[in-house]
Amino acid sequence: MKKNKFGALGAVGALTLGGGGIGQAWGETSREEAIATIHAAVDAGIDLLDTAPMYRNCEAIVGEAFNGRLPSGLRVTTKYGLGTPVPSEVEKLLTASLEGSLKAMKIDHADIFFLHSNICADDYVYAIRPDMQDGFATRWSLYAELVIPAFEKLKAAGKIKSWGITASGVPDAIVRALKHDKKPDFAQVVTNLLDSAGSLRRYADPARPREILQTAVEQGVGVLGIRAVQAGALTAQVDRDLSPNNPDNKDYIRAAPFRALCHQIGQDPAVIAHRYALSLPGVATVILGVKNRQELKQCVDGEAAGPLEPALMAKIDALGLRQ
Repeated sequence: MKKNKFGALGAVGALTLGGGGIGQAWGETSREEAIATIHAAVDAGIDLLDTAPMYRNCEAIVGEAFNGRLPSGLRVTTKYGLGTPVPSEVEKLLTASLEGSLKAMKIDHADIFFLHSNICADDYVYAIRPDMQDGFATRWSLYAELVIPAFEKLKAAGKIKSWGITASGVPDAIVRALKHDKKPDFAQVVTNLLDSAGSLRRYADPARPREILQTAVEQGVGVLGIRAVQAGALTAQVDRDLSPNNPDNKDYIRAAPFRALCHQIGQDPAVIAHRYALSLPGVATVILGVKNRQELKQCVDGEAAGPLEPALMAKIDALGLRQ
């Protein structure tokens, strides 16, 4: 598998195994199959696992798979959706989440710890569920004055090697974070042909994922691509029930011309979507949401096929599907 420069962690495989699928959060899979998928991923050259406590059984399954003895070169991330608690609770909540993740995985440190909540300006009001935004969004002053120092303290204690952000929040705030004096080491950035975060997006401002990607690259922040298949919207068929108003379902309907193009060229939409994400300049690794070895092999084979040809990239872009 191709290796790419990845900031302070050196190099990373072009594919990262995400925790949603193996944690049994993205469709049905057995615990045994999840463990087998983790081992198959390592055998295929994947050297980064992206975990989180909100991915149901993910971290416990990682702990069971390796019993605390990770294969040489395998790195692990975890994350926490902090929101905006009272200031005195910030460090305590971040530390408790990290400690719980380390205990579940039977390891003594994480290579990257991500702030998984949105980042927004102190006076920002979300378009969707503003009454709940302190539960899913971290206001700027809290991020700059308390979250960053807490991350740095965990780093100094050897509990994490580096820290990062999930860059799916309000674009102005994300760009500000990437250019801040104390910028993250890594960012998870939406990288798909729709430019869509789907159900992750709760703000009304225009989405600017490619600007965010470019800003991260310019600032020397390592980029992990997320939502390559946009929660199944860019696959042949979504593998779970979605309501008609679910943003991921709306994206699936909107992506019909893409599926038609894939049918025309005799390619699986999920494979082409992953290769599209891998072809975007600056993306070091793309996080997979696979839940079994069959889906994993499909993605590994797609990565081995290399970047998409410029003509096909142009043809996909010409469909006019970006938000």
